[in-house]
Amino acid sequence: MAVSKERWFTLSLADQLGNIGSEVGRARKWQGKDEQSFWGATTRVLELLDLTQADPRWSARRYEIHRVRESFVDAVLGGKEYGSTLEDLENYCMPFAMVSMRRRMGA
Repeated sequence: MAVSKERWFTLSLADQLGNIGSEVGRARKWQGKDEQSFWGATTRVLELLDLTQADPRWSARRYEIHRVRESFVDAVLGGKEYGSTLEDLENYCMPFAMVSMRRRMGA
């Protein structure tokens, strides 16, 4: 299910990166096991990263978001350029997911 640009732009950066991390986890889960599920999650990560980069609120963080995208692509292609792994990217996103969850729980 695709998220609209308008809806995505209402989410905090923690929510956006937490959701991206969930998709990275799905890609990692299916890598080498189910090509269709792997590439579906991979495509979704790239779509969400592109939306996050386009969010005008994060213009000061655009470089960082671009590096996350670049590292993700490297991981998908075997980590040959930077040594990136899907686990690394999932670990990068996890603290954002935790912040997002704490906010939703009112903590």
